[in-house]
Amino acid sequence: MPQRFILASGSSIRSQLLQQACVPHEVSVARIDEQMIKSALLAEQAPPRDIADTLAEMKARKVSDKTPGALVMGCDQVLDHRGTLLSKPATPDEAIAQLKSLRGDRHSLLSAAVIVEDGKPIWRHVGQVRLRMRDASDSYIEEYVARNWGSIQHAVGAYKLEEEGVRLFSGIEGDYFNVLGLPLLELLNYLTLRGDLSA
Repeated sequence: MPQRFILASGSSIRSQLLQQACVPHEVSVARIDEQMIKSALLAEQAPPRDIADTLAEMKARKVSDKTPGALVMGCDQVLDHRGTLLSKPATPDEAIAQLKSLRGDRHSLLSAAVIVEDGKPIWRHVGQVRLRMRDASDSYIEEYVARNWGSIQHAVGAYKLEEEGVRLFSGIEGDYFNVLGLPLLELLNYLTLRGDLSA
């Protein structure tokens, strides 16, 4: 019988991806001080990949401590633009500033997932996607943020590719699932090899 599988993330898109792939799961949102952890890692000059991986692991561990015997998956996504890490925008003005800084240039999204069982990591993966944003006008960016603020305030980099945000881009290199915040194909392969999903 497959083990209980818990997604330690409040992201509706991650849960939806698992549901659409027929992966039975529960959701339990991990409460950690992401900003404090991220700041400490940045002070140590940790690379973006390690920051995403550490945050994903800490979320999974937090929920795993309360749910012995379950497989708990923590996830995190960071945006790396020329060595600078962008976070979720706090205000519409911050979202506009982020998008203006990204336009006409490339950036990378790193999506980390870590599965923890009884407090110990047993699987991890960090997927990377490179994106090129078109040189959108100031007025389009400002109107885009005004129209979509309710949704994009929860998105790293102030855009959602699965919504109107796709219009901001001229090119994407990599796995679309990583853009959505989950290395889904690698996860499905792992769960199938374990026997938790039918082959």
